[in-house]
Amino acid sequence: MLARATAATVGVPLLYCSGSDFVEMFVGRGASRVRKLFERASKLAPCIIFIDELDALGKSRDMGGPLGGMGMRSGSNDEAEQTLNQLLACMDGLDSTRRICVLAATNRKEVLDPALLRPGRLDRIVKLSLPDAAGREKILRVHCQKLPGFSEGQGVDPARSNSLGRGKFVDLSAIAAVTNGLSGAELEFIVNEAAIRAVRRVTAQLRNSQDGLTTTTRIANGEKTDRMTEQKIVPHVEAIDFEASVQNFIQTRRKGGSTNWFANL
Repeated sequence: MLARATAATVGVPLLYCSGSDFVEMFVGRGASRVRKLFERASKLAPCIIFIDELDALGKSRDMGGPLGGMGMRSGSNDEAEQTLNQLLACMDGLDSTRRICVLAATNRKEVLDPALLRPGRLDRIVKLSLPDAAGREKILRVHCQKLPGFSEGQGVDPARSNSLGRGKFVDLSAIAAVTNGLSGAELEFIVNEAAIRAVRRVTAQLRNSQDGLTTTTRIANGEKTDRMTEQKIVPHVEAIDFEASVQNFIQTRRKGGSTNWFANL
């Protein structure tokens, strides 16, 4: 997301790839893919190359490369080292006239080959910490804007424990307050889960009620038949959907923790 925001801010194309895209069993294939990536970037320049999961490609050669320590044949390690060397060579060929910027992300900086972090290559390291309450609220708002009929409101329902809003109005600040330590991806998961639960809730209501159904009777070929036509209804994600989503997340992704999430307030 940060790479996309950077590219959008400066108004240049973004070439996205994952480090695992270059991991091959046969010598030469990974290096060929690296060359093709930088050749494409040269044609699109100015542009940004973003390599996600850099540790899959740039693991230290002292550790045996991406396949080291797994009992793989030596040819696999030769391929990993050749691919890494090709990446280093391509980055050495970049200068201000090429107008190509390389960004990369990893959760395991300690396993990266030191040559990648030398001046002129990936020499600027930016540590991204987990978002604070204000940041979580902004992230939630971005994802909630995609939900049909979403309504944001301040305040929770005191009549219900662990409330995150009032009816169809969802208090994003309340959700942000009880999701301390969650990443942007986890917050997106909670929003998507709330949307799924809204669909299930509305579907169950339609099945148990005739309010959303219209029964028509017609005569066809001399026989009396009944046809049920379902009225089109757009499910709106409400506070109860987010409450169920957050509680489900804590129970499944935070095993062993308390399900009384408002204890953190």
